[in-house]
Amino acid sequence: MAKKQKLKTHRGAAKRFKVTSTGKILRGHSGKRHLMGTKAPKRMRHLKKLTQVHAADAANIRLMLPYA
Repeated sequence: MAKKQKLKTHRGAAKRFKVTSTGKILRGHSGKRHLMGTKAPKRMRHLKKLTQVHAADAANIRLMLPYA
């Protein structure tokens, strides 16, 4: 009897997304790399924090992170 192949984690997705203990997928915000002088400090504080991935995208990310 042949063993079922192990699934590979998508390494790019593993570096970009975090799965919480309750199963929610978190992501970072974009827009923090350059042109920071025009962005307000309050805006930058909010961009630092993680946010939840939209439900429409979560299913595809779960396929890329089979063991998360």
